[in-house]
Amino acid sequence: MKELRKEDIKQEVFDLYDDYAHNRVSRRLFIDKLSTYAVGGITVSSLLSFISPDYVKKIQIQADDPNLKSEFIYYDSPKGGGSIKALLSRPADAKEQLPGIVVVHENRGLNPHIEDVGRRAGLAGFISIAPDALTPLGGYPGSDDDGRELQRKRDRNEMLEDFIAAFDYLKNHPECNGKVGVVGFCFGGWISNMMAVKVSDLGAAVPFYGGQPTEDIDKINAPLLLHFGELDKRVNEGWPAYEEALKKNGKEYVAYVYENANHGFHNDTTPRYDREAAELAWKRTIEFFKAKLA
Repeated sequence: MKELRKEDIKQEVFDLYDDYAHNRVSRRLFIDKLSTYAVGGITVSSLLSFISPDYVKKIQIQADDPNLKSEFIYYDSPKGGGSIKALLSRPADAKEQLPGIVVVHENRGLNPHIEDVGRRAGLAGFISIAPDALTPLGGYPGSDDDGRELQRKRDRNEMLEDFIAAFDYLKNHPECNGKVGVVGFCFGGWISNMMAVKVSDLGAAVPFYGGQPTEDIDKINAPLLLHFGELDKRVNEGWPAYEEALKKNGKEYVAYVYENANHGFHNDTTPRYDREAAELAWKRTIEFFKAKLA
């Protein structure tokens, strides 16, 4: 059997995976529907293996990278889940206080990919904190499927409080200069947008394909950098109204829609990954934080 390539997979398969990953279809229905695309020598198992995350081969920054000081810590979230575990990362050779970044995971807890993103932010010259909103339920369980099931058991507004508490922790950290932004992906994109609404002194917000707030847009003070995948119809349908509200209220924002990119295009552990779009979006993100959190 030939090795599958992204080009071999119909867009409908990516859309189906998106429905499954966001709990709109059950695993059983997902597998049943996936079987309709298992043709021409392509099996259901090969399709499933291809579209599932690969956390072994795709990690960019290893946990023991000598250029990083990276460790797990716990911080208090009194309005959220109590004591929350998080990965704290910063350059090993930092001599002065650094701007901070809260890194917010997708809808499955702090998996190895988001830990990797937190380390990338650290290597870029920031002190980053990547919390695990599943901490009150035992933490990320080791698989995304189980992580999604666990995260469904938590109230999302309570999880929002966990990430706001992470902002407060980082802002007051002795190695931080007090200027803190947030970047998040999918569920984390929604958290990033909501933190812009809820946190008056947030330094900057970068939602990747995140759901949009519909109220209190006038309360946003942080500049926004928003990333969307052109093929991500589910998330994109809410953008025009959000943009109109941002314009109406005179808010600072820049938005990019990446051509032929799917939801999750930044996640390099799945075939939805779009290298060109992901690298450009991350470059823009780091430049944005350096400009806004200086």
